[in-house]
Amino acid sequence: MRFMMMVKGDRQYEAGAPPAPELVAAMEQLIQEMASTGVLVDAGGLLPSAAGALVRCRGGKLSVHDGPFAETKELVGGYAILNAGSREEAISLGRRFMQLHADVLGPTHEGELEIRQMHDGPSDSGS
Repeated sequence: MRFMMMVKGDRQYEAGAPPAPELVAAMEQLIQEMASTGVLVDAGGLLPSAAGALVRCRGGKLSVHDGPFAETKELVGGYAILNAGSREEAISLGRRFMQLHADVLGPTHEGELEIRQMHDGPSDSGS
């Protein structure tokens, strides 16, 4: 089963501040480990919403809005696509990823990671 992990951004991310070098090094190590075992399919970080755009459809009409976007706490700052045998395994991998953040950034760090199963094909119900 494929799962997507989405790391939520924070004010520093949205301001364009790069992640701490220690965090980058720790994440690179974890990413290499997960990729070498075939668990990690793809991963990446996203630029702040100021560099993005929002395409909205309302009343049958499209509109485009340039960033930045208002709800910083809802923005995705990065993602990973994983192969996991179960929802529980995906959660365990997500916990490991977030524990890395807590260990490197310390007890004042606050973050959020959303885990969602992906459709594998037309007959997949997502459950």
